[in-house]
Amino acid sequence: MILRQAAFQKKIPFLKGGLHCHTTLSDGKGSPEATVRHHAHMGYDFLAITDHRRYNFTNFAPDTGLLILPGMEADRFLDGSGMQVVHAVALGPETGNGYTDGQEVLYERGGLAVDCQDIFDDIRKANNLAVLAHPTWSGNTPSDVLALQGYDMIEIWNTGSELDWGISDRGYHWDVLLSAGRRVWGVASDDGHALQENGFGFVRVAAEKNVASILEALKNGEFYASCGPEIYDFYIEDGWACIHCSPVDQVAVRNFTAPHRVVQKNGITAAQIKIRDCCQDYIRMEVVDEKGRRAWTNPIFL
Repeated sequence: MILRQAAFQKKIPFLKGGLHCHTTLSDGKGSPEATVRHHAHMGYDFLAITDHRRYNFTNFAPDTGLLILPGMEADRFLDGSGMQVVHAVALGPETGNGYTDGQEVLYERGGLAVDCQDIFDDIRKANNLAVLAHPTWSGNTPSDVLALQGYDMIEIWNTGSELDWGISDRGYHWDVLLSAGRRVWGVASDDGHALQENGFGFVRVAAEKNVASILEALKNGEFYASCGPEIYDFYIEDGWACIHCSPVDQVAVRNFTAPHRVVQKNGITAAQIKIRDCCQDYIRMEVVDEKGRRAWTNPIFL
């Protein structure tokens, strides 16, 4: 029996997309038009412009052919250290969206992380998907991410957090959620503020090039996250986790936060790794290429 992860069941080309970036409409340094053109030049098929507290529908450079996902980043500063926050990316449809183009969405400061449930409730009420953004940079603890409900995805890579602050997550909070039975998908995002901070973290989605198809694929986990490597297939067969990918030097099977199994060898393009008997809930896989760039499958639930 073969259990194939949803992204690889459709057998259609993947679209490359960015789910989190900023422009001069908030605290970004590149204009909206320059940001769209920059992503188009890097081979992106779609992009969400997610400026702080400002919802966007507009394609500022439609001649590029880049598709724009409606979206924004909502946030709240919390009481205490002065730095702890909760940030959420909202991604929504072109029609039937509870937000309007250019709408400001503000939340007053205060409370604890668990008190930010209203952000995710509002996003869902507006018929948007919700992404919990950069939980490690935000100072969110495992108990925080477990207490909050209603988000569809969590950032497991955030370029700004990695390059500007040296703060990594790389799936720790995600595994906490998955191990608790939460079906949340993992995304890689740039959170780029300057143009040169974009292009390092993205998703590849098995969808048609329209907003409705992409949102449905994101909702269903029909995508993988990457900083460069490509993944062509991921499935489980007879107790073995199997992956096909572009050349990488490391392949790992992940379950919970403890080490599971890792294979290291130059130029791996296919690997089969025996799944330990203790795994009862889910399996996901990660690859790392010779440049240290990573890619992550979404999980197969057992």
